Amino acid sequence: MNTIKEGSIPLAERFFERGRAFLGSRYPILCGAMTWVSDPVLIAAVCNAGGFGSLAGGNTPVGMLEEQIAETYRRTDRPFGINLITIAPAYREHLDLAREMKLPFIIFAGSFPREKEVALAKSAGARVLCFASTYSIAERMIRYGADALIIEGSEAGGHIGHVSLAVLLQQVLFQFTDIPIFVAGGIAGGRMAAHLLLMGAAGIQMGTRFAVATESCAHPRFKEFFLRAEARDAVATPQFDSRLPVVAVRALRNKGHEDFRKLQLDLVQKLDAGLIHREQAQMKVEEFWMGALRRAVVDGDVERGSLMAGQSVGLVDRIQPVEEIIREIVLEVEQELQQTKQSLA
Repeated sequence: MNTIKEGSIPLAERFFERGRAFLGSRYPILCGAMTWVSDPVLIAAVCNAGGFGSLAGGNTPVGMLEEQIAETYRRTDRPFGINLITIAPAYREHLDLAREMKLPFIIFAGSFPREKEVALAKSAGARVLCFASTYSIAERMIRYGADALIIEGSEAGGHIGHVSLAVLLQQVLFQFTDIPIFVAGGIAGGRMAAHLLLMGAAGIQMGTRFAVATESCAHPRFKEFFLRAEARDAVATPQFDSRLPVVAVRALRNKGHEDFRKLQLDLVQKLDAGLIHREQAQMKVEEFWMGALRRAVVDGDVERGSLMAGQSVGLVDRIQPVEEIIREIVLEVEQELQQTKQSLA
């Protein structure tokens, strides 16, 4: 497989500089942390190809997560991060583990970390990245001490916010210029990445395209479903009652969406009858998604499993090795930057 030679992408190298300096990877191309998908094999492949990968903490038992971190270190000598879900049952244990193992990057996701948790991560020497789905969240995370932000538009897959990337670019990327900001949501190729870099992004994050990479452990039926899907098939789940504040999830429409709708209605009825507490209801929701996601990714249940995907799924049409994906994106970035330069001359 051909490699990209140093100096062969002069414009891209210039625009990669800020993200590269922060991440320590050759290219500021992040693989989003996907539960059951972002395992040591995929993460190491991304890092070895010049990108930046993040292990998915999710609800992984602490001992198993420790083994995954050690295995990733065995597979790559490049820097990688760990994505911690702040609402996961083992979140605090995951944070303690990341600090003990001196992971260089800690990414807080799921909800928002407390200021003292950001401080704990940084006290262990980690650089902290936080997700921001609104302007106010971005401002708060910076105030808490985040070293970088990942702004993620509602086009993304999995748990999402409600603001599109087009608005977040204007509200956050254009406003906060003192720290690196990586951009996620609906991105699948280098042409788009080039223009985001021109806007000031330090780099991009993709999940959906890496989910169907050759090195992804996802079931063949899961990958095939992605390849057949259109952008409009990736839909967000609704919230039926304010007493059950569920985080919207974007996934490919299947019978699992109907199952989730029925679950919400059942939980609301139990809340009305006083048969369940709000916290218990929210936990039931999270348990549903964890189980449904595993059935889809591991077992290949594409009917009732959760096929979490961004709207960029409509742009993904083939399974490729990670190295090929990253090389293709980098070359497209360079070509688009060169074309833009010529059009401005």
